[in-house]
Amino acid sequence: MRKTVYAVLAMVAALAFASCDDTETYGEKKEKEQDAINAFISEEGIRVISEGQFHAQGDSTSVEKNEFVYLDNSGVYMQIVRRGCGSELEEDKQVNVLCRYTEYNILDRAMQTRNDYEPRTYDKMTVVRNGATYTASFVSGVMYSTYGTSVPTGWLVPFAYVNIGRQDAPGEEIAKVKLIVPHSQGQVYASSNVYPCYYVITYQRER
Repeated sequence: MRKTVYAVLAMVAALAFASCDDTETYGEKKEKEQDAINAFISEEGIRVISEGQFHAQGDSTSVEKNEFVYLDNSGVYMQIVRRGCGSELEEDKQVNVLCRYTEYNILDRAMQTRNDYEPRTYDKMTVVRNGATYTASFVSGVMYSTYGTSVPTGWLVPFAYVNIGRQDAPGEEIAKVKLIVPHSQGQVYASSNVYPCYYVITYQRER
């Protein structure tokens, strides 16, 4: 009987050890995330430029050259497709911003969420600017229903470089960006599971 008990305990211990051995560390997950980002950049033919070059070009990225600027502080890669009409967000004023987007999970290589099916579909968030700092909360839409009120920090990065307006005259276009957002700047699931997302987003001021 004792031999049987010892055998069972030894088997449980072995399985527990194997399970622990198979568990990825946070460092390993981050390395896998960066490998996925690098592979995506290569496959999509993205040309990464430095912040220095970005500023030298007037805080712009060439869509024709498929340029994305790598922003050191956030780890976000950004392409400004359209700077947009209107003006930058005013300081110390809450502004309602309407967003249309697609969210692609780079690690799993799968479209995850989106709201760009029709023009009248959008996510709405409230944004407040305090100097160079932006805070925001979702109040409705797909992101709100999927991830809650918290806006990914990566979504706020473009506000320093684009205008938030409306298409009130012929030829005017709202701001549009493409982002590669690491988990540290992402939505709650990306943050907890350590995976990067690729976003295409438009920003429009609510009337």
